[in-house]
Amino acid sequence: MTEDNKGKWLRPLGSTGLTVSAACAGGSGIAGMPAVFGYDVTPQEAVDLVLRVFDSPITWIDTSNGYGDGSSETRIGQAIREYGGLPEGFLVATKVDAKDGDYSGARVRASVAESKERLGLDDLPLVHLHDPEFHDFDSMREAVDTLMQLRADGEIGHVGLAGGNTRELSRYLDLGGFEVLLVHNRWSLVDHSADGIFQRARAEGIAVLNAAVYGGGILANPAGATKYAYREAPAAVLQAVADMDKACRDYGIDLATAALRHSMDDPGIAGTVVGITKPARVDALIAARDADLPEELLNRLGSLLPDKQYWVEKETT
Repeated sequence: MTEDNKGKWLRPLGSTGLTVSAACAGGSGIAGMPAVFGYDVTPQEAVDLVLRVFDSPITWIDTSNGYGDGSSETRIGQAIREYGGLPEGFLVATKVDAKDGDYSGARVRASVAESKERLGLDDLPLVHLHDPEFHDFDSMREAVDTLMQLRADGEIGHVGLAGGNTRELSRYLDLGGFEVLLVHNRWSLVDHSADGIFQRARAEGIAVLNAAVYGGGILANPAGATKYAYREAPAAVLQAVADMDKACRDYGIDLATAALRHSMDDPGIAGTVVGITKPARVDALIAARDADLPEELLNRLGSLLPDKQYWVEKETT
């Protein structure tokens, strides 16, 4: 891949000073969690996938201390060793996680140390506080303060916030100090419930990352999936997916391509995290990024977005 081809993917990550590709490889699936994803990924398959990513226009991968109890980081670390180190300009972003319900300051420090050991990296340029909405807000202040102190001490580079429920994530943004916001399952072709928090983040100079653009699979497999964001999709969403799928087919485009580009083409979204578990998916992502989507199709898809009331109801349940 030439530098020219890589260059058209690159964009600044907010005010961090980092430069990243518009697509980020999501590392949860390579952890090998068949109970979650319905299929397994062997250690060698995961390493081969990461090696393919290293040789692609993608310049970063997103993982977490908790994915597969650390196996995602371990497999990425193995790929880094086999590659002879990280490619120039490549970034590994990870997340701190609770363990057995413990999200204390000591646990945050331990999580960072574990990630460094598994990855074989002393430099963690971006570390997110992961899924804080599943913990009591008042009890999480120590975890937040510890993560900020780790940045001040040079133990990590930049601090992000990653989760789903935007109402809860907004409470954490109120604390200040976060430089990157990652939200999953709240900004897709059929759901714009993250609109408010995305606008706020951008206004405050916080980089916006968007994950789960296929809604857990329904926008990649419209004929077979019935769930959106891990639960049964309401009738309005199922109808929108069916109508959007037909619109895309009318133009010779698959719905998954349109769903990916809906996020990647938004200049306000610094990075779109796409879960990848097979090397062939890297090639498919590149093809989707370079596909020609007619303006008429984009306008038609925009007109099919479910009513905003659905977004509000989803976020409060």
